[in-house]
Amino acid sequence: MPKQEMNSSKQQSNFIWVTTQFEGFHKYPNAPLEVSFLKNKHRHLFGVKVWIEVFHNERDIEFILFKRFVESKLNGKCDNRSCEEISDLLHSEIVNKYPNREIRIEINEDKENGSYKEYAKKNNWWNTNNKRSLR
Repeated sequence: MPKQEMNSSKQQSNFIWVTTQFEGFHKYPNAPLEVSFLKNKHRHLFGVKVWIEVFHNERDIEFILFKRFVESKLNGKCDNRSCEEISDLLHSEIVNKYPNREIRIEINEDKENGSYKEYAKKNNWWNTNNKRSLR
């Protein structure tokens, strides 16, 4: 990969990322007729990848500790949530511990389909109106 010149007028963002997976069951009660089988509870191996902004190069957030934190918030449950809902709920947990950082989250079903969301910086006083929790 060729070196890119540093542009002093452009601010650089740095991220670390972790991956994990968990088994979950969910259903889609309002599924369209063409995929009506999704109305029934079914199993997935959900894949998770989380990017979080870091502010320096010397383990601002340690990979293993961050992965353990993410896994503790997923707790192996999806409770009929969509990939997008799991992402939003995981984000609300992460931003409470690691405020004012850009966060990106990918959630997939069986490495086949999924969602990707980018979240702007939020201060620790921010809280979602969604009362559902991953705990």
